[in-house]
Amino acid sequence: MLPDTIRGNMDLKELPKCPVETTLRLIGEKWRILIIRDLLSGTKRFGELKKACSGISQKVLTHNLRKMEDDGLVKREVFPEVPPRVEYTLTDVGYSLAPVLDAMASWGTDYKTFLKLLKKMG
Repeated sequence: MLPDTIRGNMDLKELPKCPVETTLRLIGEKWRILIIRDLLSGTKRFGELKKACSGISQKVLTHNLRKMEDDGLVKREVFPEVPPRVEYTLTDVGYSLAPVLDAMASWGTDYKTFLKLLKKMG
């Protein structure tokens, strides 16, 4: 049996044949990629994630974190304290997305440079 952190609830039969489409299904929503970006630096509490993802509502953040937990990307840990403390950490599968985010960051930087060059030329 697979550990809970990588089991996920997605059925292989439900996934698209195209691996790019599979990746997009898991991380293609705006907030998910930003949540992963923020969790790559380590464990965060709900409030820290909400603050880092400016503009996200509590409901949307909760929905995305639950879905990411179901997909095996995020681990949620609840501490029996008053008030309860909840922390979120990327699983090994979630951390394996680091090169994808690195490539996105590099591309985004290059694109901004491209636009600056166009502006200088035009």
